[in-house]
Amino acid sequence: MKLLVATRNQGKVKEIMRMLQDLPLEVLTLEDFPEAPQWEETGSTFEENAAMKATALAAHSGCLTLADDSGLEVDYLGGAPGVYSARFAGEKASDGENNQKLLSLLAGVPWEKRQARFRCVMALADPEGNCRTAEGICEGVIAFCLRGENGFGYDPLFYLPDAGKTMAELTLEEKNRISHRARALQKMREIIAETVLGKRLGQGCVAGE
Repeated sequence: MKLLVATRNQGKVKEIMRMLQDLPLEVLTLEDFPEAPQWEETGSTFEENAAMKATALAAHSGCLTLADDSGLEVDYLGGAPGVYSARFAGEKASDGENNQKLLSLLAGVPWEKRQARFRCVMALADPEGNCRTAEGICEGVIAFCLRGENGFGYDPLFYLPDAGKTMAELTLEEKNRISHRARALQKMREIIAETVLGKRLGQGCVAGE
C-alpha cells in the first residue's frame, strides 16, 4: 500500500520512515507530487491543521496520506509559539532565527519558569475523506543556549531533565523513543496497521485512541 507522508522536511521523513519500516508500505513524500497544492496552516489548533492537510492531500494524490502539525508551547509565553512555531520569527524564518527569537523573549527568565512542551498531532486520511488523528506530547525546559547538532527546529533548546540532554543531543534512536512525534506515531502505527490489513478508517475525523 502506498502512503504519502505529507512533508518535504527530510528530517521528519527520516524519523517517520524509521518508525514505520516494518509495515508493508511504499512511502512517498511531497517530492513525488510536485503539483500538489501548497498548504497554508490556517487552523487554530494542531489537530485542525493536520486533519485539513491530510484530507486535502489524500484527495489530490489518491493515496492514503499521513500529515502532522506540531510545535512548541512555552508556559511563560502563554503557550506560544504554538501553531506558529515554524514561522515564529517571520513567514520564511529559519530554525536559527526562530531559536534566537525564543531566547530573546526568555532572556532573564529563571530556569524554574522555562517549562515547555512539544506537541504533535498526526492525521491519517484516505481519498474518500475518512480521517483519524493521534497526539503525542513531550515535556521539557527551554535551555539558556543551543546545545547539540542533531534534529531540527527547536531541538537544540529543548532540554529533557530525565535525559540530561537537549533533544538535539539525542541519537535518532533515543529521540524515536521519547519525542512528541514518536509518541504520536506510536499511536498512529496502530491505526496505519489496521488500515494496511484492510479495515476501513472511521467516518469523519475522530481522535485516535
